[in-house]
Amino acid sequence: MKKTIRLIISCPDQVGIVAAVSQFLNERNGSILEASHHTDLDQKRFFMRHEIDASTLNIDVDEFRAQFGSIAEEYQMDWCVSDSTEKPKVILLATKESHCLNDIMHRWHTGELDCEIVGVIANHEDLRSMVEWYKIPYHCVVVPREDKMPAFKEMERYIDESGADTIVLARYMQIFPEYLCEKYKHKVINIHHSFLPSFVGAKPYHQAAVRGVKLIGATCHYVTAELDAGPIIEQDVIRVRHSHAAEDMVRLGKDIEKLVLSRGLRLHLEGRVLVHGNKTVIFDA
Repeated sequence: MKKTIRLIISCPDQVGIVAAVSQFLNERNGSILEASHHTDLDQKRFFMRHEIDASTLNIDVDEFRAQFGSIAEEYQMDWCVSDSTEKPKVILLATKESHCLNDIMHRWHTGELDCEIVGVIANHEDLRSMVEWYKIPYHCVVVPREDKMPAFKEMERYIDESGADTIVLARYMQIFPEYLCEKYKHKVINIHHSFLPSFVGAKPYHQAAVRGVKLIGATCHYVTAELDAGPIIEQDVIRVRHSHAAEDMVRLGKDIEKLVLSRGLRLHLEGRVLVHGNKTVIFDA
């Protein structure tokens, strides 16, 4: 696989941004493999993602960061530069449901997801044998109803010790405390088994069955302190009929959930999701 340098930018919209970045890359012999731009006219905000052939650059990634700083300061950029050889570290959180967890681990195992899965944290032992088959560390952290904070502190310790920069709630049926939402802001990805903002909270398929909906869906989003209200990364739907009971919707919904979560995770890992406020800009390949 070709080594690339990824440059991601968000800044106030103004004249000259693209020209300044292009000139910077040209002077360092950088060949652009992929370029994506978007301007939010309402917010007057500019977004950019460039994938650069690292072999053409006459500087390394550390020097790239050092030299780009002056441009970033001039245009008030929120920006980051990453090297494709530095694999993101992902930790997965689960309970008893296996479909989303297994789908992600399989895609990682076959090389479809370019990351390093550094562990799984679950509040039950049910999935241990499946996870350990993939040779992934498994940590069981029971979350008692009476006092959940010690469990969250233990989970936080595992996350920090693993060095994970992405946390995936693969049907982890616990509400993240507000302090963890803030600490890991835009690093925690959740799959909600509903097409948000409809049917938030518990048992959305049962809510949908009562309403007689014709489409059910799933939503991959970043976790915030407000339940099921974080910036949306990916969504999809499947058609249902009046003859489908809630149990049928659960079965059909599982297929959508695992696809949406894996697609959302891939977009995040590839730096294709830019967040501004509670909205996202998605640069698809």
